[in-house]
Amino acid sequence: MKIIFVNGCFDVLHPGHIKLFQYAKSLGDYLIVAIDSDLKITGDKGLNRPIFPLEDRKFILESIKYINVVHTFDSKEGLEDLIESIKPDILVVGSDWFHGEVVDRPENTRKDQKETGRDWNKTRQD
Repeated sequence: MKIIFVNGCFDVLHPGHIKLFQYAKSLGDYLIVAIDSDLKITGDKGLNRPIFPLEDRKFILESIKYINVVHTFDSKEGLEDLIESIKPDILVVGSDWFHGEVVDRPENTRKDQKETGRDWNKTRQD
């Protein structure tokens, strides 16, 4: 079974998010989505965020047919631990993170694929 992993806050869902989930699911058999806790979002984006609390965001995501399971995390380290424990085959990153700091992004994708078997996919949903 090929496991695909996507993460983010997914605070205000829009069609681009759904396209991301659809694309990610097409790459494998089982799509795991990890979402930031309310505290992490507030720390990253400011006091007016999240707009929707964790339980609401989780409920909405669990209702999307492409997603098999939703996990939560409270910190960068928590996300790293989650990725390490799941060991997904493919990590999918949305276009807004092409040049940002991404947890577990290999410096050289080909080298990482050979060493860990993990693949990296970046998607642009235009």
